[in-house]
Amino acid sequence: MGILNVTPDSFSDGGRYNSIDSALKQTEKMLTEGADIIDIGGESTRPGAEKVSTEKELGRVIPVIEAIHARFETLISIDTSKPKVMQESINAGAHLINDVNALQTEGAIEVASELNVPVCLMHMQGNPQTMQNNPQYKNIIEEVSGFLKQRINACLQAGIRKEHIIIDPGFGFGKTYEHNIELLSGLKQISDIGYPVLVGLSRKSLLDKMTGRGIEQRLAGSISLAIIALQNNAKIFRVHDVAETVDALKVAECFKENN
Repeated sequence: MGILNVTPDSFSDGGRYNSIDSALKQTEKMLTEGADIIDIGGESTRPGAEKVSTEKELGRVIPVIEAIHARFETLISIDTSKPKVMQESINAGAHLINDVNALQTEGAIEVASELNVPVCLMHMQGNPQTMQNNPQYKNIIEEVSGFLKQRINACLQAGIRKEHIIIDPGFGFGKTYEHNIELLSGLKQISDIGYPVLVGLSRKSLLDKMTGRGIEQRLAGSISLAIIALQNNAKIFRVHDVAETVDALKVAECFKENN
């Protein structure tokens, strides 16, 4: 899953792909490098990010979705928590809803059910404005798993098909460095819930503490985290650096299959 943020303030690539032309060029690059899904976001969810109105978010994402859908044969994911943005994005050509709020926004789960498309449910403690203000857990694996199971059950009860559900433990969303390490170490337990696991570890701030590298120098660290996640049963990898991650995962997958 290649990341395409059409925002001015995302933590890594904010402002780079705000025009249709730059978004199309980046999409073509990521697809050539091996991306299977292009994940489009119009509202930053970095720690402390400001909220964006529905109309502003629609104005950012819909033209890009339409342009990509018209030009490329690829799966498109919409990274949003707003029901109207979900509806309009799927109508414009998106195929998957990637929601950091796990369809908890009023009306979101009903819209997702009506649209009959795959959904990714992510765990987050708090919200982007407050999530890094002293997050605490007694047992992070149990609490994240319990939340995801509860949201899965809510989706099933709302009529969302089991085969349409993906889960994301939410690395960096309301979690300290230690929480993220513990979560990655216990990722197999998350996968034991029985649904495909998506991970977003690319360029995350835990790599700053691990390596001391700035955002643009975290390629090697991001690849290392992706391989560890693969070894712990992750199935979908949301990344900035597609070519390098695809190659690393191909190599790691060869050894995983033969051991």
